[in-house]
Amino acid sequence: MQVRAIRGAISVPENSKEAISSAVVELLKKILEVNELSEDDLISILFTVTGDLDQEFPATAARSLGLANTPLICAREIDVPGSMSGIIRILIHAYSRRSKSEIEHIYLRDAAKLRKDLSK
Repeated sequence: MQVRAIRGAISVPENSKEAISSAVVELLKKILEVNELSEDDLISILFTVTGDLDQEFPATAARSLGLANTPLICAREIDVPGSMSGIIRILIHAYSRRSKSEIEHIYLRDAAKLRKDLSK
């Protein structure tokens, strides 16, 4: 097995604990499912949020999925003029049998516009 980095992002419709939590759970479940990963495969997860999302830590929502033994950290995105707001990004480091080209990066909702080359 090799260490792989998996990217993803999701847009959040409003700055609320419920909306942020729901988006994180949706994104994480999708990434883990399509890449056939379990918690034992995970090394660490980095979440970033745009400055307008401050009602919940994405890591708190991830813990609700049972990720008790995976190091998680949250950070704020750089506030670039004209950039999309209401976005949670994720970078997962995990062990996988897949090659780099077989890893599926997941961009959901309006966040699909961020990486049209990776969005399906």
